[in-house]
Amino acid sequence: HDVIPGNGVLLHFTSCLTTSVPVTKSQCVCVCVCVCVCVLGGGGWTPERTDRLRWLQVDLRERVEVTAVATQGRFGSSDWVSSYALQYSDAGRAWKQYRLDDSTGTFPGNANADGVVHHKLSHSIRTRYLRFLPLGWSAEGWIGLRVEVYGCSYKSDVADFDGRSSLLYRFNQKSMSTVKDVISLQFKSQRADGVLVHGEGQRGDYITLELHQGSLALHINLDDAKMHPSSGHVSVSLGSLLDDQHWHSVLIERFNKQINFTVDRLTRHIRTGGLGDSLEVDYELSFGGIPLPGKPGTFLRKNFHGCMENLYYNGVNIIDLAKRKKPQIYSVGNVTFSCSEPTAVSATFLSSSSSFLQLPADPAAEGAEGEGVSGRWSAGFHFRTWNRDGLLLWSGLQRSERLLLLLADGQLRLTHYRSAVQSAEITVGEDLNGLQASRGSEIDHELNSFIVIVFFLPGCPAAMANQGCRNPTLAFQGCMRTIIINNHPVDLYRVQQGILGNYSELQIDICGIRDRCLPNYCEHDGECSQSWSNFHCDCSGTGYTGATCHNSIFEPSCEAHRLTGSASGFFSIDPDGSGPLKPTVVYCNMTEEKVWMVVGHNGSAPVSVKGSSLQKPHVMKLNYSATLQQLSTLLHRAEHCQQEVLYRCRKSRLFNTWDGTPLSWWLDRGGERRTYWGGFLPGVQQCSCSLAENCIDMNYFCNCDADRNSWENDTGLLSYKDHLPVTEIVVGDTNRTGSEAVYKVGPLQCYGDRFLWNSASFYQESSYLHFPTLQAELSMDISFYFKTTAPSGVFLENLGVKHFVRVELSGPSVVTFAFEVGNGPVVLTVKSHIPLNDKQWHYVRAERNVKEASLQVDQLPLRFLEAPSDGHNRLQLNGQLFIGGTASRQKGFLGCIRALNVNGLTLDLDERAKMTPGVSSGCPGHCSSQNRLCHNRGRCIEKSSGYVCDCTHSAYGGPHCQKEVSVSFESGTSVTYTFQEPFSVMRNKSRQSSAIYAQSSKSRENVAFRFLTTKAPAMLMTVTTYHQQYMAVILAHNGSLQIWYQLNREKQPDVFTPTQHSLANGKLHRIQLHREGRDMYVQDINQKYRLSTDRELNMIRSLTLGKVTGRAGVDEEVLQAGSRGFIGCLSSVQFNHLAPLKAAILNRGSSLVSVLGNLVESNCGELADKSSSRSLSGKERLKNSEQSDSAVIGGLIAALVLVALSVLAVMLRFLYRYRLQHSQQTPSVKEKDHPSQPELNYRTQLSLHSSIRDSRKEYFI
Repeated sequence: HDVIPGNGVLLHFTSCLTTSVPVTKSQCVCVCVCVCVCVLGGGGWTPERTDRLRWLQVDLRERVEVTAVATQGRFGSSDWVSSYALQYSDAGRAWKQYRLDDSTGTFPGNANADGVVHHKLSHSIRTRYLRFLPLGWSAEGWIGLRVEVYGCSYKSDVADFDGRSSLLYRFNQKSMSTVKDVISLQFKSQRADGVLVHGEGQRGDYITLELHQGSLALHINLDDAKMHPSSGHVSVSLGSLLDDQHWHSVLIERFNKQINFTVDRLTRHIRTGGLGDSLEVDYELSFGGIPLPGKPGTFLRKNFHGCMENLYYNGVNIIDLAKRKKPQIYSVGNVTFSCSEPTAVSATFLSSSSSFLQLPADPAAEGAEGEGVSGRWSAGFHFRTWNRDGLLLWSGLQRSERLLLLLADGQLRLTHYRSAVQSAEITVGEDLNGLQASRGSEIDHELNSFIVIVFFLPGCPAAMANQGCRNPTLAFQGCMRTIIINNHPVDLYRVQQGILGNYSELQIDICGIRDRCLPNYCEHDGECSQSWSNFHCDCSGTGYTGATCHNSIFEPSCEAHRLTGSASGFFSIDPDGSGPLKPTVVYCNMTEEKVWMVVGHNGSAPVSVKGSSLQKPHVMKLNYSATLQQLSTLLHRAEHCQQEVLYRCRKSRLFNTWDGTPLSWWLDRGGERRTYWGGFLPGVQQCSCSLAENCIDMNYFCNCDADRNSWENDTGLLSYKDHLPVTEIVVGDTNRTGSEAVYKVGPLQCYGDRFLWNSASFYQESSYLHFPTLQAELSMDISFYFKTTAPSGVFLENLGVKHFVRVELSGPSVVTFAFEVGNGPVVLTVKSHIPLNDKQWHYVRAERNVKEASLQVDQLPLRFLEAPSDGHNRLQLNGQLFIGGTASRQKGFLGCIRALNVNGLTLDLDERAKMTPGVSSGCPGHCSSQNRLCHNRGRCIEKSSGYVCDCTHSAYGGPHCQKEVSVSFESGTSVTYTFQEPFSVMRNKSRQSSAIYAQSSKSRENVAFRFLTTKAPAMLMTVTTYHQQYMAVILAHNGSLQIWYQLNREKQPDVFTPTQHSLANGKLHRIQLHREGRDMYVQDINQKYRLSTDRELNMIRSLTLGKVTGRAGVDEEVLQAGSRGFIGCLSSVQFNHLAPLKAAILNRGSSLVSVLGNLVESNCGELADKSSSRSLSGKERLKNSEQSDSAVIGGLIAALVLVALSVLAVMLRFLYRYRLQHSQQTPSVKEKDHPSQPELNYRTQLSLHSSIRDSRKEYFI
């Protein structure tokens, strides 16, 4: 086998790689392979230090299937290669770089001259030529290389189609009907469009496989097109840049309606619609084109131009039959059986700052460089790129004239500068970077000018700056080929050899463009776009956010919404977080005792049933507002669920009284028949009256089974979670005279969240909980709460052979997130300004994806690190996941961990702890349960013998954050809260790393307040940003409520009017709204609105209550309301985490709070509340004045009970105060001021310690 080093000298190998001394005879030993090639086993190869082409090329003499490679340094030297790239080619030209499964193109090499490093290729390659390109080498010496190649012989049948030819495979009968099809082939194409396979039948069945704009599209229809038009049609596309003149593999497998479509190891699973499940093709199947019947050489669509290899249809080798000229195959046009190689030579421009190709004005003229050419001049080339901007060509003309060809925002812009002030411009094309079609664009352009001195493709070298050659934008990054100057093709091989022109940061004879959106790393239907070096995910409208649309913007449950201070209303919840399930809308009923989640369906009205029998029963299918998968996750997360089935009957039985056969039943979420009608014990054919032992006839288990002519009731409450919800009701005994049944299925109702407080306590450093291996190859998010008094400990660890992930408390105030995916260990650290081992709950969230890694601790600034664009990206773990410790039983965590969530799945710590020594389920303390100790966003803080409520971020005050904070506004009064720009944001404008911006980046606002006024128009609240966005809540001229959102200055603002009637009526009104992406909910009015965009309020500048003056860019109606201000009472104002009204009262004089006019703290909110309550009570008295005497007697009894309870309460209060005074005199339980933990770094100037002290009172249990 021949070896050609980069300097062009032909060498022959003499021995294999060895770990001892070289030998003079080839000794390759290959296990389980057919071919083994050894290269330069003696001294090895090393290039000259002046050599510009540093690569080693191996000719395998024929195409073989290469499965592995190995490298070794040069014998007896300090020369070796530490990393390299591998390229391959069929003909020694038009090379392609081999990439691993994670798209990495770099192979780790040697660390010394003697060791052998083997690499088994994750996918084999079929090639004749290999190139080893050193990327890194010995720091002690130079490049030194010995190589070994492993593989098997490869035989194939090839057909070459010239774009005007095809092969027809004719069936033995008129029509072929199949329920199973397998089509496999390899192809390489010279064009972006063309039909590879086509077949169709007279009834409308068809199958077509075609290239379309560089992607491979499969179209198939299994239905009768006349009877069911388009019902069975399905189309799917896979792949990109498939016209790169390299081999690509295709496999189509169909069984009935199920189809597996694979292109280059990427597979899509699809299912056809319609009724048919067989493919009926008439007469023939065509390959390479669709010939028009009766017109030889005429085709309906663009034909395929390129080569096909090993083409099989249901086990039949089509090309072999064609080569042997079998009668089943008919050849149209010129089909040959050897693959012609492309003649175009590509060049890859690698750098956006330093890549250029310098060429003379007329490459055909000897010594033409720099001499100038007069007369007509032209240039043309093909290009392909992902970038929307770049300099394609600069050409110096006579005197100071020059030509510039730019790619500007996806368009070509040709500018002829006649002087510094005079120019002419032409713009053509659109989206020529291929961003919209996710493919490269290929286009020819001809440039005409007068005298050309020299020109550059693309970009300008620094040395030419004095001649006016400067890059007005980024230099072009991408591929060019077929460069023609004055009708003379440019020989890029001469450029590569240094004979013609000059170049920098250029690869010749290879197009290195790659599709970074294939596979698509954007999750949850995020749209992928890309540049040369990176990709971007557009998460608009998905309900997810983050670099790869991984993180849900929604809360996981109604209980979680309660913790954010929300009142009852409709909410989007995402029970599996970053998992695969999409969010769903539910109603959250926030009662005093419980938070109920309500999921409705289409059968909420009572249904009357007559005339049904067991043979022809009445059937009602229930469709819920959530999918069954979503419902299953919601039920699993809830503590308790129930569903009421109201069932009334008249001479209609539920069970046959003779043999107990069910006459009516319901189906659970799994489609199983259930015959019990109440309770939580499945499998018992009973109704609620039987469980309560109060049926009208105790001989039966249901009231309806008594079969009476009167209306009876068997309403029941179903509460066995594994069977809920009811998906279908079947009624079968209403066909007798006088028989009738009426039923109504209530909504699914659940309360509680099992995972919010799912926790475990670790008492021994050697103890831990273990779970199955973390499944987090491409993306991972880990979140949990912890509290501890220990200075350090590992929260979580999972190991692989080389990879790992670990989250730990590495110091009393330091949390560390570390992992390894093959690019070297990555460590992110967040350091808190207060100790984290203070026995209080702290929040940790660590995330890693293919684009970046981040670590968040409490509300401290987010730490993040971008991933290398061409590095390894798959995290490969194989050990168990350890919680609270490590496999070595060292550095274990001592304390409590709760709500541990990994990729949307909450680990059941509580259950696992019950069977693990050194670990107990639950966490001790008053703040370790769902008990509502602190309300309205109040934070529960543990004390040595009690707890306190921190109301810092609540709009309320008092011991339990329930006291209204109200202010009376007069004419001209305003309160403005100014948001400081965080320091971390100022350092890195592209990332918004403080908590407020992290929250805003989720396109989420939570607003709540109460107000009372008689004046309109009025400005209630306005929020503005540094990007001239705003949000405003106003009362219009007629007193109606209006909500304004201006998120995109290029569009009109979104304006919503939830109420048409006037709210300026002197009554107290509560407004609560929250936005999640494009969805905005106004809770107390139960209205949902859709915004035109899901952009966030980016970098909030200020929030103002009351009068606003001089705001540029604000609409006229908002300005009018702002100029009028607000006159009346504002109470308990909350904006996300912020309570601006409370901050204004407690922090007057702060640089962040500005108060204009007279601001008077009052109890107007409470007074209005009491007034409305008294008014309501009066109405109730009028309404109930006609009640019976029994009700009056009951009221008197209730009053007596109330008096007794009041006396008891007074006595308990007296004892409590006595105990409290006594405890405050005891030094051992004296409360110290607990320093407030600031929620955001921009609030460090606010001293809220006094407000915290005022709002706290310790309770001892």
